Amino acid sequence: MQTVAIVEDNKAIREAVTAYLKLDDFNVVGFESCSGVVDYMRNNTVDLTLMDITLPDGDGFLLVKEIRGFSDMPIIFLTSRAEESDRILGFELGGDDYVQKPFSHKELILRIKAVLRRRGGGALEESADDFQCWQSGDSIIQLDIPGHKFMLDGESVKFTSTEWKIITYLISNAHVVLSREQILDHSLEYSFEGYDRIVDTHIKNIRAKLGNEEWIETVRGYGYSFSGSSCS
Repeated sequence: MQTVAIVEDNKAIREAVTAYLKLDDFNVVGFESCSGVVDYMRNNTVDLTLMDITLPDGDGFLLVKEIRGFSDMPIIFLTSRAEESDRILGFELGGDDYVQKPFSHKELILRIKAVLRRRGGGALEESADDFQCWQSGDSIIQLDIPGHKFMLDGESVKFTSTEWKIITYLISNAHVVLSREQILDHSLEYSFEGYDRIVDTHIKNIRAKLGNEEWIETVRGYGYSFSGSSCS
């Protein structure tokens, strides 16, 4: 049974979401504030977190930034803040999705399941070679699809579920130019307004973790292409 944590100060929302999740056989742990969240997540297994932004004792963005210091678990922001700048910031901090209140509980459950599927990989990745090696200059990427492991020059690189979906999608289509819309459709399984900036934000995060922008080529006005050379 997978565990979902919900950090939400509105008791009615927290209890309603908890009830829907339990109907789908999720284990749920709830928090009404920032207090205790980090300690719990450091010491317990949580498969996904639903995170409000405006909390009585702190900021959900800052809480996610702290969590990302030790965990790459999927995080979905659950908030009434609809500004595009907030949505982009959420993705920059490592969020996997952003759901605006009020929301459909059925849609929320579908989005949770979509993010968890991304965490486990998708059909395209499963059809690719299980173990891959790529080179760019003096750097080497070793990709273990079944083991969900990504090594850069012998060091493990941790990606969020969405980042993993994007980088493996690019690698599986190496040297093919993929549009931002294609990348988002594959990675989030649905599109929404502002997709171009959201994809750009994820690519920026991935490049920062790879430490070399040459791995991913920008095709101005269209999208991106993985430019590594196979060494396997």
